[in-house]
Amino acid sequence: MIQRFLAPLAIALLLPTYALAQAGSANEVVATVGDTTITRGDLEKAVKAQLIEVDNQRYEILEEGLNNLVSEKLLEMEAKTQGKSLDEFQKELMSAPVEEPSAEMVQKVYDENKEQLGGKSLDEVRGRIVEFLKKQGQAEKVQALLTQLRTKTPANIKLAPPVIEVSDGGRASRGGGAAAPITIIAFSDYECPYCKKGEEVITQVMTTYGDKVRYVHRDYPLPFHQNARKAAEAARCAGEQEKFWEVHDAIFKADAITDETIATAVTATAIDKTKYDACMSEGRTKKMIDEDMAAGANVGVSGTPAFFVNGRMLSGAQPFDRFKALIDEELAKTSAN
Repeated sequence: MIQRFLAPLAIALLLPTYALAQAGSANEVVATVGDTTITRGDLEKAVKAQLIEVDNQRYEILEEGLNNLVSEKLLEMEAKTQGKSLDEFQKELMSAPVEEPSAEMVQKVYDENKEQLGGKSLDEVRGRIVEFLKKQGQAEKVQALLTQLRTKTPANIKLAPPVIEVSDGGRASRGGGAAAPITIIAFSDYECPYCKKGEEVITQVMTTYGDKVRYVHRDYPLPFHQNARKAAEAARCAGEQEKFWEVHDAIFKADAITDETIATAVTATAIDKTKYDACMSEGRTKKMIDEDMAAGANVGVSGTPAFFVNGRMLSGAQPFDRFKALIDEELAKTSAN
């Protein structure tokens, strides 16, 4: 029945409420080692990144489960409108004819899945592929109907996602400024290849949403990246002369992060070299970077990149569609208010 196209809800119903951070006080002693005590606050700080990840996963399960329940209610309402039972309506939907897949479609699926088919010829698996495409067509028809029903009877979703309070630390921003409805705060490392990919996606986000988004970069140089901290200090020293984003972009675009590429990125901005050299030699921006790293650790950052979209965490190099989904949800909330 329709449930084949709706993810099971059992896991969402059985999943225990994440309560570790809520139970007990921060000073509660959870272990002793000799004369040393470990408090609940120590424990939660040590595993905060994992707890935040679990909390996000729990929300995603609940969100999917809620969407399934909403879909079921909409189908039930439509069945009643047509004077049918839900079971009858589901059977009609599932037995509705779908177009026979074309030879081109069958060939495409075969070509895309050759490795998983164990070397079998197209003739050997043609029937399975045709059946798969027909079921896919049925699923698409069901989804199209659900989209129509959701437009006809909008659902008022009140399930709130986990939100983490993240400060921008007063760091430079680009985009729409304080008035922007969306703030993205990144904790990033100039030498991290995944951060480089993340910057490319952020560029796409800024191009798509313009002044609706304010983007803030905070530094989180990983200790095993030899030149990451120096690159961060260089960009921040350039920031003293309002050249942060120019150097930031140039460093990320470099093929490798070395003393030479950092120097090239800085000199390309026509910066006052005397002032810049003084900033670097005096280590004036080291405190900023230490503050960023402490702030990141405090909100559960354990690796880079880590993004917070209006406080909603996206960990790792995420595709544009993941950002788009969160941003569109947040913009919808703004419009509703």
